[in-house]
Amino acid sequence: MTDAVKKRILVIDDAALVRRYYRTALEAHGFAVEEALNGLEGLEKLLLQSFDLVIVDVNMPQMDGITFLKALRSKELTVASLPVLVTSTEAGPQDMAAARSAGANYYLVKPIKQETLAEYAAIFCGSRP
Repeated sequence: MTDAVKKRILVIDDAALVRRYYRTALEAHGFAVEEALNGLEGLEKLLLQSFDLVIVDVNMPQMDGITFLKALRSKELTVASLPVLVTSTEAGPQDMAAARSAGANYYLVKPIKQETLAEYAAIFCGSRP
């Protein structure tokens, strides 16, 4: 992917190590990555910049992933329809159902292999890096 056509992904996670891991995986496959520390910061970035995909953790301070999703989907803006991948260590069916109900496009359980993350990003961005 050239710089002019790189798909942009917003990674929202309070853990610096997780953000770095995702960034490494996604940039290695040609994506441009921006980071946010929580859902509130993520919403602010979505209103200021354009993205092709959001990857959001569930458990975060200030605004968790489920609250972020509900807020995003309730907006009457073009960002409301962005695809969102939810990631979490929570693997119960009720956790996945809560994410789907809030508007998640897909739910991945941590730990996530870098290749798997890049593959799902490519699918939801409509590209093959």
